[in-house]
Amino acid sequence: MELIRLTPFSLALTAVLVLLLALLSYRLHLGVGRRLIIAALRSTVQLLLLGMVLTILFDQRNPWLIGLITLIMLSVASHEVTARQKHRYAGGWGYGIGAASMLLSSFSVTLLTLLVIIRVEPWYTPQYLIPLLGMLLGNTMSGVALSLDNLSRAAWGKKGEIEARLMLGAEFGEAIREIRRDALRSGLIPIINSMSVAGVVSLPGMMTGQILGGSPPFEAAKYQILILLLIAFGTGLGSIFAVYAGSARLFDERQRLRLDRLNSSAD
Repeated sequence: MELIRLTPFSLALTAVLVLLLALLSYRLHLGVGRRLIIAALRSTVQLLLLGMVLTILFDQRNPWLIGLITLIMLSVASHEVTARQKHRYAGGWGYGIGAASMLLSSFSVTLLTLLVIIRVEPWYTPQYLIPLLGMLLGNTMSGVALSLDNLSRAAWGKKGEIEARLMLGAEFGEAIREIRRDALRSGLIPIINSMSVAGVVSLPGMMTGQILGGSPPFEAAKYQILILLLIAFGTGLGSIFAVYAGSARLFDERQRLRLDRLNSSAD
């Protein structure tokens, strides 16, 4: 089946739908119309630029250029993890925990997939590396951010309970154990929900894109299974690292709760 190419007119028609939604928002006084239009414009520009960059990247296969793109992707994802926190870790700790989590959960899992599972030659082939890393980063970033946000919120709100346990002789890991568990659960719930309804309620994005691009549906389904399982593993791995590193940062060497290491609120 020949790929149906979208024309500028096709995209313009869909843009009209977003404008109608913004108008409805204005009429209903929702206060999100302007942000909706800005988000639509921003995503359009970003995706068009990405499409041009990837076209050049796929043609050249320059390892240094590919490395630069992946570094930018990791840096932005790490920043987004920090930006989504209500109570951010002071100094460079927030970014550092986010970066380490993203490196562990997304980049290492991507390398494992390319080198061992699907065995791409060379492993840095951009049409495999960039989309795979992007999907892992986008999904694991949300899980890690949710876990860290719930950890810091709960520690901030349950200060008295944590300190009472410490005064009774509990180690910091025991004092914050339930909070840590709840934080990890919150990070894993979105991907668990996505896997539960995949193929029944929803048709995931990668599978949809491959089918629209002309791939056999059964092959598209296999790739989607691969991606969902990788995202689940990456999200769990990154969230566990982030929550344990973040909870350790909340206490000093004398087992005291140090909420001064968190900012009181996000900007």
